[in-house]
Amino acid sequence: MTSSAEKLRELLDQPGLLIMPGCHDAISAKLIEAAGFDLAFMSGFAVSGSRIGSPDTGLISYGEMVDQGRNVCAAVSIPVFGDGDTGYGNSLNIKRTVQGYAAAGFACIMLEDQLAPKRCGHTKNKAVVDRNEALNRIQAAVDSRNEGKDILIMARTDARATHGLDEAIARAQAFAEIGADVTFVEAPETEDEMKLYCDSVPGPKMANMIEFGKTPNLPPEQLAAIGYKIAVYPLTLLNTSILAMQTCLQEIRKGQQPKNILDFEGLKSAVGFPEYYEEETRYPSGN
Repeated sequence: MTSSAEKLRELLDQPGLLIMPGCHDAISAKLIEAAGFDLAFMSGFAVSGSRIGSPDTGLISYGEMVDQGRNVCAAVSIPVFGDGDTGYGNSLNIKRTVQGYAAAGFACIMLEDQLAPKRCGHTKNKAVVDRNEALNRIQAAVDSRNEGKDILIMARTDARATHGLDEAIARAQAFAEIGADVTFVEAPETEDEMKLYCDSVPGPKMANMIEFGKTPNLPPEQLAAIGYKIAVYPLTLLNTSILAMQTCLQEIRKGQQPKNILDFEGLKSAVGFPEYYEEETRYPSGN
């Protein structure tokens, strides 16, 4: 059986841009797979918002994230990227985090160079560790992978916001030299910055497409032409689902029947009743 990490390696070796929607729970992951996407990203922002109803400011723990990841990865057959934040401690903690994410079923873990408590890359008051500490984090993650954990490493830097683009690119170059499978410079602010990063750093690179964020929201064909391999849409499903729930609640409050709603058959299908019923026929009751 091909592992999730092996599937991801095969996808990265193929030509073309990979589109990666963000999920926050098992049902959103299942919907991504059902829609025909090849991979998904479990966003820390989205999990923090949906699981504990709190902002992405380091409030959610390793245990909560890896528990959510087990459910997400078990619900789908496509590779899932997991947001590992800062690794939840020092380099030895990072090795344990990589091991835990691999055991949960993730194909890739994203690790970043922010100071704890970290925060969403498109919000204010970010701070990063010095370059040596940033490199130690990724070295520990790569070492954990190389010691036999079947998982890829995505190395993220938030240094663009604090030290400028040159430092962010220098860190990404060093991450690639260490052996990170994918690099990610968070929140470049212009198309020229995005292109300079892609031209300067070898290996697969990811673009973060947050609606109304700091980075230009470019169409996939343009991202591919710039040099990106992956385009992630980490908050789009959470964003649209919150808006849909707010609208629905207002309609119910007014005594109205919600307009944009699945019929019951559609709801049952989305959560897997047809597959359950089919499987159930294999084990008929003796009563």
